Amino acid sequence: MTSFGILVAVILLIVGLVVGYFVASTLINQRLAAAQNSAEGIIASAKKEAETTKREARVEAKDKAHRYREKVEKELESRQNEVQKQEERLLQRETALDRKDNSLENRENAATEREHKLDQRDDRLRKDRQHVKELVAQRQSDLEKVAQLSQDQAKEMVINQVKNQLAQERAVMIRDSEQEAELSADRKAKSLIVSAIQRSAADVVSEATVSVVNLPNDEMKGRIIGREGRNIRTLETLTGIDLIIDDTPQAVVLSGFDPVRREIAKMALEKLIQDGRIHPARIEEAVEKARKDMDAKLREVGEQTIFDLGLHSMAPDLIKTVGRMKYRTSYGQNVLQHSIEVAKLAGIMAAELGEDVNLAKRAGLLHDIGKAIDHEVDGSHVELGVELTRKFKENPVVINTIASHHGDEPAKSVIAVLVQAADAISGARPGARSESLEQYIQRLKKLEEIANRHHGVDHSYAIQAGREVRVIVKPKKVSDLQAVTLSHDLKNEIEKELEYPGHIKVTVIREVRAVDYAK
Repeated sequence: MTSFGILVAVILLIVGLVVGYFVASTLINQRLAAAQNSAEGIIASAKKEAETTKREARVEAKDKAHRYREKVEKELESRQNEVQKQEERLLQRETALDRKDNSLENRENAATEREHKLDQRDDRLRKDRQHVKELVAQRQSDLEKVAQLSQDQAKEMVINQVKNQLAQERAVMIRDSEQEAELSADRKAKSLIVSAIQRSAADVVSEATVSVVNLPNDEMKGRIIGREGRNIRTLETLTGIDLIIDDTPQAVVLSGFDPVRREIAKMALEKLIQDGRIHPARIEEAVEKARKDMDAKLREVGEQTIFDLGLHSMAPDLIKTVGRMKYRTSYGQNVLQHSIEVAKLAGIMAAELGEDVNLAKRAGLLHDIGKAIDHEVDGSHVELGVELTRKFKENPVVINTIASHHGDEPAKSVIAVLVQAADAISGARPGARSESLEQYIQRLKKLEEIANRHHGVDHSYAIQAGREVRVIVKPKKVSDLQAVTLSHDLKNEIEKELEYPGHIKVTVIREVRAVDYAK
């Protein structure tokens, strides 16, 4: 391409550019004008909308402000009403307090006036009392001069008169009370006791201190004795029981005061006789086996006893101790049979009185439980029984019954009193207990001694095997009323100082005889 062509092209390009610039400028100006017009329209429209929104906001704000003002005004009015009511209540309270203050002030004034009057009255009373004391002293002095007695002498005389009068009244009260108690309770008590005895009748068993083992032949005696007596010595050493082998045919006597040991020896000897082999080693085995069998037998006897009485939930060791009572005697009476009889009697009487029958039976069965171990442990059977039942956590009624059945402690329940009565009934049955001649004579002498040491007693006699004491008094020293008092006092002393089965009747006899002779 030539330079001219290039120049033309450059010129054309420049011209095109200039034309394009003017055209573009025109278009831009038009668009700018249109955009400006559109923006002004938008601005105008926005201003209109803003004005409208502003007006609406002002209206809404005014409405809200109006509503809030009304609400505030209502709250203010309500609070003003409440404040006004509170002010009214406060005014009423102030008025009431003013009234109370006035009333209290009036009361204080009245109280002050009363105190003043009381002080004046006290002063007058003091003066009157002083005057009365002076008058009494003067009258007392005059009386002492007239009566020729001092105040202490007159007081002693009055006290003696009162004592005599009270003694007479006491005797009358005792006699009336006894008659009333006898009339109201004797028939019912007899009926109840007789019914209980009939329903629990038991055989009388006399226990001994010896047991007899029968032998198949007399040759067995030599085998029991053994060479140089070694067998019999071994058996006596292991059991603590004496074997008496005499001329009695086909029999060996076991002697000992411990029934349990005597029964163990009897069981062991019977086992040896049955086996036929008798020598020291075999004797040891037989005795050990008998001890184990005896433990099982004691438990079995105890379980059978509580089953027969309808008692349950008793400690196993306590059941075994109940079984041991079978091999214990008291005054020749079997303790287990006695305890069973007491349990039945107490249960029957408890049922009649509406008391707990099972608890009464339990207390009756366990009342002498201490006798089962009193030969092994120091202490009375009452103390041992209380300790044993406390150990096994028995019912407090049962524990109190054991502690009180001999009067060592006061009875705290009806059941304890019933067991005391049942114990006396069981022990007082004819033939139930045996007593040595020495104890019998000593008891009779003690009865007469208690009666003879009283003032006015001429002589006394213990009769009916010690079940009655008759006291003959001097009629000039003892009146009829004093005789009633004497019988009551003797009864209390006998209960306190003597131990005896059953009851002792106290009879005081006062007799006046007038004798003269016609000549």
